[in-house]
Amino acid sequence: MSYTKRVDGRKFDETREMEAKIGIIKNADGSAMFRFGDTIAIAAVYGPKPMHPQHLQNPRKGVLRCNYDMLSFSVPERKRPGPNRRGQEIGKVSEWALSSIVDLDAYPNTVVDVHIMVLQANASTRCAGINAAVLALASAGVSMKELVSSVSIGKIDDKIVVDLIKDEEDYEDGEGATDIPMAFTKSGKICLLQLDGKIRPEELKEAIKIGKKACKEIYELQKKVLKSVGDK
Repeated sequence: MSYTKRVDGRKFDETREMEAKIGIIKNADGSAMFRFGDTIAIAAVYGPKPMHPQHLQNPRKGVLRCNYDMLSFSVPERKRPGPNRRGQEIGKVSEWALSSIVDLDAYPNTVVDVHIMVLQANASTRCAGINAAVLALASAGVSMKELVSSVSIGKIDDKIVVDLIKDEEDYEDGEGATDIPMAFTKSGKICLLQLDGKIRPEELKEAIKIGKKACKEIYELQKKVLKSVGDK
């Protein structure tokens, strides 16, 4: 069986409508919003600031901490308030992805806290969160080696598709669906690659190639938003 048409009518290599904004939380050192269609994530950055308690300070470099959560009303079936195991896992992988670009050596004995909140969810929440967090870090003036852009690539039956929605994640006909969140630096290095489902090696190579292309589009949006702020 072949997946011949996407649920929302998009082309297989097409992301949903994207939107990004900076400076949405006034009392944060940096903040941003990133949207993939119905999926909306915001990020707030606090720091660099002295790490407390002091015994956790690193005199050679700073520490990046990333917290991820979804609001209770962000999904159709109300989520129980507060952190859960899934949120902790996504926070940790987001932290790993962002740590690859933040110049922590420039901030000894300090911590940079990144808080990611999903306001509305229709899949690809961790990718939207990472994209928002990168913009928030930049708006906070945190030194970064380069930007990171993230997108979810899926395999539905025999088709590789860009930016999955929830209905596609839950697709059960034929071979079912595989979800592959990934993130790339501007220079093309992979800093996040997860796999939920099954995929053949040659298909994974194709998915990474398509994901890299989609992330270039996301990078252009991130760059445009940052430049527009700098021009003001």
